[in-house]
Amino acid sequence: MNIMRILPGIQQTLTGPANGAGYMPQHNNPAAQTRSSVYRIPYLLPVLVCSLLLGVQAQAQDFHFSQWFNSPLSTNPANTGFIPDADYRLGANYRNQWSSVMSVPYKTYSVWGDAQVLRDRIESGWVGLGGMILRDVAGSGKLSTTRVYASAAYHQMLGVAHLLSFGFNAGWVNKRINSIDLKFPDQFDGKFFDSNLPTSVMLDNPSINYFDVQIGVNYAYFPTDKIYINGGVSVMHLNQARESFFKDNSSGVDNRIKPRYNVFVNSSIKLNEDVIVNPMAYYSTQSGSSEIVGGANLQYNLSGDGDTQLIGGIYYRHNDAVVPMVGFQWKTLKLTFTYDVTTSSLNQYNGSRGAFEFALMQSGSYNEYNGDRRQSWCPTFKN
Repeated sequence: MNIMRILPGIQQTLTGPANGAGYMPQHNNPAAQTRSSVYRIPYLLPVLVCSLLLGVQAQAQDFHFSQWFNSPLSTNPANTGFIPDADYRLGANYRNQWSSVMSVPYKTYSVWGDAQVLRDRIESGWVGLGGMILRDVAGSGKLSTTRVYASAAYHQMLGVAHLLSFGFNAGWVNKRINSIDLKFPDQFDGKFFDSNLPTSVMLDNPSINYFDVQIGVNYAYFPTDKIYINGGVSVMHLNQARESFFKDNSSGVDNRIKPRYNVFVNSSIKLNEDVIVNPMAYYSTQSGSSEIVGGANLQYNLSGDGDTQLIGGIYYRHNDAVVPMVGFQWKTLKLTFTYDVTTSSLNQYNGSRGAFEFALMQSGSYNEYNGDRRQSWCPTFKN
């Protein structure tokens, strides 16, 4: 069972428009948001986790980043080695959620890297290899998830202006919870939760492991060095692994992780020697939860040679938040920052302070090209 399944009565409050623990917002859930439930979040969350562990059925959620475009391997494994302006790259992401309403904010981290290989062995094609580590920590019970994936993709040119890519990643997932810091329903004395009271809740295994698989496909079109269009589809949790802290499944709850489907499209358009605009959109759905994001960012050439760039943009997550972005690029190092400004009714409780997120990326090229540089045609300020 996915531990982030939320009680129907307060599901929207804990994981809806403000996105819990870097997880997908539950736009399709009609549950009402109440002032009392929000103010009791620090006290309710441990009890909810217990109830969830006992098998309460609701909708599943998965991690997400507002800067999905700066987390390419987690968005779509076909992005592995799909680097139009470089041969390899390394990246890191950090997201901090709910610090305005929670004493223990939810945090999501990732580090990743990928590279192009076999460019001199495959005619008009190449292989991408990479890997990533994802980790998030949620709530006072320190529900933590660690994911380690290896990723591979194959990229094939079709003519001179088309590229088709297929990829997959597979890896190990560990999920654990610290029940010592949790309070359970039978520890409620009528007024308060007393951790000294005995509890009948016993976890068979507070740390679980399972295997996880994703697949994806991408298509890119680049007719000139001023226009670049890319889109892709991916399926996460293809093997639907079982996830439960209990050995016995007598409750009858389906504890298999539901597949998550991602679709994205982006483009890059060079307007002149000083401005490149990058419009994009993203859709993700899993077990009845969905996320729709659209927006654009703009790169401004500060130095004339493209070594120094100023980045600015804005995105909108449907029924959830406005996400402004600022960033700076110096040579091959890029740093971007986004802030989720809550626009849903939850903004009356969190003051519109949703989440902040950083993304850092370093890219580079090999000393020698043995393949076709044509694949690198992407709008750039460099000659």
